[in-house]
Amino acid sequence: MDALLAGVTWWHWLALALIFFGLEMITGTYDLLMASIGAVLTAIFAAVAPEGMAGWHGQVIVFLVAAIILIIGSRIVFPGLRKAAPEHPTLNKRMAQLVGQRGQATKDFVAGAGQVKIGDTVWGAEAVPGEPPILAGDAIIVAETRANTAVVRKG
Repeated sequence: MDALLAGVTWWHWLALALIFFGLEMITGTYDLLMASIGAVLTAIFAAVAPEGMAGWHGQVIVFLVAAIILIIGSRIVFPGLRKAAPEHPTLNKRMAQLVGQRGQATKDFVAGAGQVKIGDTVWGAEAVPGEPPILAGDAIIVAETRANTAVVRKG
């Protein structure tokens, strides 16, 4: 074991840092990011420390101390980092994003159904029950949505 670890140099620690960083990108725990930073610090130690201190025993001790301090420190300093960020209520819900938007009727509404243009998109629409007739060119506001249909009122 001593013969195998005796040849460990600073670039081995940089390679380990890259491996930890790659695994961090997959897992997202932030612990492997701290271990990666610890490996970089160990690489710096291995490159600049005197020969007597920079043996593999010293390098492993520096890595373990740095990684443990960084992991514990990051958990204390950044306690909310691991919590899942709340999703925006309308993220990836295109129809829900339409509520409150203003647009223009592109066709006369017949029997309460027609088409409206909101932004650069034309949508199928229904008039809010009890709403006066909506004609082509009228300004509208989206009151709600049902499936892929905007429910609109004059606005």
